[in-house]
Amino acid sequence: MKYSVFAAALLSATAAYADTPELTVYTYDSFVSDWGPGPLVEEAFEAQCGCDLKLVGAGDGAALLARIKLEGARSDADVVLGLDTNLTAAAKDTGLFAEHGVSAEYDLPVAWDDAIFAPYDWGYFAFVHNADATVPTNFKALGASDMKIVIQDPRSSTPGLGLLMWVKAAYGDEAPAIWADLADNVVTVTKGWSEAYGLFLDGEADMALSYTTSPAYHLIAEEDASKAAAAFDEGHYMQVEVAGVLAGSDQPELARDFMQFMVGEEFQSVIPTTNWMYPSVTPAGGLPAGFETLITPAKSLLLSAEDAAALRDGALDEWLDALSQ
Repeated sequence: MKYSVFAAALLSATAAYADTPELTVYTYDSFVSDWGPGPLVEEAFEAQCGCDLKLVGAGDGAALLARIKLEGARSDADVVLGLDTNLTAAAKDTGLFAEHGVSAEYDLPVAWDDAIFAPYDWGYFAFVHNADATVPTNFKALGASDMKIVIQDPRSSTPGLGLLMWVKAAYGDEAPAIWADLADNVVTVTKGWSEAYGLFLDGEADMALSYTTSPAYHLIAEEDASKAAAAFDEGHYMQVEVAGVLAGSDQPELARDFMQFMVGEEFQSVIPTTNWMYPSVTPAGGLPAGFETLITPAKSLLLSAEDAAALRDGALDEWLDALSQ
């Protein structure tokens, strides 16, 4: 009798689990790390959705789009989180994304009106260095210096692609000359951000391509003020990170629920101290203490999604040509 009751309970639990909807979100590796937003986001969304949220790390940001293109309409993903405005035009051209239906009052430095992609955070690219070092204040001075830098591959990494757009936005047709001068400063090119920043922290380079917000991590999480972001006088390129719903999702309503949750208080409040970026909607409590110490770029640079898409291949060729010499 006891075994019958146990078996019935087990069957009931199994059936309930089978009825639990599953939402799959492709994102970048650092998002799903133990120290990233993923664990907190998963716990908070599952508490309200009655679903199983699967956050799948798929490399760095630019690698996400490549995977979605490869999988096409048969992808298991319902949502892609981790593209940015340098990739959204190409992502739209795939025809694989649907309208998100998100409603939000964004706190972004730029106007936002995109029915396909919704922003969840933003920041500025910068070279991070040890605070006691004397560092260049623009790309020309960096190229003329003996500073060693580590950067990311623009074919797999959104920071890497952002660096190409930064140089292009700041220097236009002079970009090939800038890259020619920078080539001997580059120690190595990594697939993603985590690898590059880790090499810098290990002392393998003087500077790493990262964000103006990166020193906040060391200051807040480690009580370490030894890192700083170099202020470049030609301006800093902005990154707006976005998410989108796949048209082939078998959970379209749940996917849109997640998108709306993404711009809400529970998601946005964890962004500053887990993803170490500015939230797209400022939480009720504001930004954490320590963010006020970060540099504010004298000039913001951002190409439109269409211009970034048009320039991407040419900028990549310029970069490859310079680094292959």
